[in-house]
Amino acid sequence: MKIKPAIAITVFLALASCRAPMATVIKDEVKETLPPKFAEENTTEINSGTTPWRQFFTDADLINLIEIALKNNQELLITLQNIEIAKSNVLFQNGKLNPTFIAAASVGVEKVGRYTSTGAGDASTEITEGKEVPDNLGNLDVGVSANWEVDIWHKLRTEKQAAVAKYLSTVEGKNFLLSNLIQEIATDYYELLTLDNQLDVIQQYTVLQTKALAVAKIQKQAAATTELAVKKFEAELAKSKAGEFTYKQNIVEKENAINVLLGRYPQAIVRHKENFMTSIPQLVYTGIPSELLSNRPDIKQAELELQAAKLDVQAARKEFYPSLEISTALGLNAFKPGYLLKLPESVAYSLAGDLAGPLINKSAIKANFASADAMQIQALYEYDKTILNSYIEISNLMSKVKNIEQYYQLKSQETEALNQSINIADISFKNSRADYLEVLMTQRDALDSKMELIEAKKQQLTTVVDVYKGLGGGWK
Repeated sequence: MKIKPAIAITVFLALASCRAPMATVIKDEVKETLPPKFAEENTTEINSGTTPWRQFFTDADLINLIEIALKNNQELLITLQNIEIAKSNVLFQNGKLNPTFIAAASVGVEKVGRYTSTGAGDASTEITEGKEVPDNLGNLDVGVSANWEVDIWHKLRTEKQAAVAKYLSTVEGKNFLLSNLIQEIATDYYELLTLDNQLDVIQQYTVLQTKALAVAKIQKQAAATTELAVKKFEAELAKSKAGEFTYKQNIVEKENAINVLLGRYPQAIVRHKENFMTSIPQLVYTGIPSELLSNRPDIKQAELELQAAKLDVQAARKEFYPSLEISTALGLNAFKPGYLLKLPESVAYSLAGDLAGPLINKSAIKANFASADAMQIQALYEYDKTILNSYIEISNLMSKVKNIEQYYQLKSQETEALNQSINIADISFKNSRADYLEVLMTQRDALDSKMELIEAKKQQLTTVVDVYKGLGGGWK
């Protein structure tokens, strides 16, 4: 009893497909349980993350720095090339769906043994001129060939879809880099202004110590104080002068850090430090947590990578199925140039279809599938972690915005009180109603308070920038 070819093929495909393992079913519980709001008192639907960065930042010097960085930053330029690489991979996967055509021409010579089936056949053959086929048999071949893997299981289409998802993830990666770049430039810019203002305070403190030292020397001559007070003020003056050089070095390094982000060699950073302490932080609004899924590029990137990982598992699973490959060739073939154009005798063609599938040794395919399955689970964990971290980040930052505002107000009161105490201490010291230790401690406390107030202002401004970036701002 003969088995029809169609039935045999159907049975073969069915048996092969039954051996494919199932992928792990994953469920995104973190996304489904995302809270509806960040805090009970925050009910506004406005989201500051949707504001374009040119509208969010109002400092013209900072805006100029960001614009330069967007053109020259090396990390950004590298990321743009990664996008081109991913785009090329999409074109490569798309090309695999279509037949491959090859044009070829070959010239050769062959001598086979006379006492072989080929040699004996050639020896008994006569050509039209009545001559035997020569022993040294030439071969001229000109033609085209085609090869096509029929995507019967949509494996190639799945690979293309995975490549598209990976390409889109690189685009979101670029957007996330833009957001981070703008945040980093703004943070470094505010830190630079902080150092400028702290250097000014140190220099003012140096002037104050110089005056105090002069008073101490006068009082020592009048026997109103001792040499110890003079030496203490001299030491404090030397300490404050030494501190100036530390801040100057920190300023140079911070300027160069910004220049690196801008993709240029060291040069002065244009800024106006006198407006720093009067800067009012932008008001920021969080909106609802679900907007993070569409606003934050890192979440969108993780989601696309998860999607690509799922498609990779599907493609790896389809490797267990048989593949159908069709190949064909058409051309002219002869052993002598004069016969090459004699038609139809010189015409040669072939057509073949290959149906092949793994039967026994599947260890490599199984390992590839297991790896892809594990990677999709890993991608899910990365996606969940990104969502969770982003929610907690915004919650922490919004709390910090409120607390740093209260901290700044109290530090302002402390600084004002200590500034007044400096004048009181100076008058008391001149009138010999306070010793040098009281003056020194009062001046040091006032210095620390001013430094902390400047630091608090920086925290106010940078925290708002962090919130803006955390809400997905900066890349639009």
